[in-house]
Amino acid sequence: MTPMIAPSLLAADFAHLAGEMEMLNRSEADWIHLDVMDGVFVPNISFGFPILKYVAALTAKPLDVHLMIVQPEKFIAEVKALGAHTMNVHYEACPHLHRVVQQIREAGMQPAVTINPATPVSMLTDIIRDVYMVLVMTVNPGFGGQSFIEHSLDKVRQLRRLIEQTGSKALIEVDGGVNHETGALLMQAGADVLVAGNAIFHAPDPEAAIHALKTL
Repeated sequence: MTPMIAPSLLAADFAHLAGEMEMLNRSEADWIHLDVMDGVFVPNISFGFPILKYVAALTAKPLDVHLMIVQPEKFIAEVKALGAHTMNVHYEACPHLHRVVQQIREAGMQPAVTINPATPVSMLTDIIRDVYMVLVMTVNPGFGGQSFIEHSLDKVRQLRRLIEQTGSKALIEVDGGVNHETGALLMQAGADVLVAGNAIFHAPDPEAAIHALKTL
């Protein structure tokens, strides 16, 4: 199976963002992954809606918006206004996750849920049939350039089994420390979508790096 590739804009050169967007539009990337951080749910702050609107105006690719924030449901309308394809919220940030998933779908977007490295796959049993995608964090969220957590491979395998057992059609997305080597292992474990930042934007030829991931 050919993986879907979602370059994480967090690793891009923001001094030349228009050029980075032109490169991504030319590339074989499937989506653009946007990590929104609030300095509360995760330690860092990334970018907000002024930047997201700029990106949305420049991209020819669907937007995969990953909200690493508390109370993500407050921003459903703003994410929808970007024309986002997927709105991704954290299991750990949503005490009323089922309601948030419904609200995202009602807004016309595909709902996705993210789990942190310490959150077991079993916590998704009651929501797995209702989501378009599950994002497995393969590093702790909030910082780029971290090392891949090896146990993530087991979590992807567990998630694949849960999807098959429940008849869910959810995609499996992975984010954190993804490169050519770990990407291949994640695909073997059952992943569908690879999010990569440094492995793409810090490569000598980012388009070639995307192609290499696409052809794993």
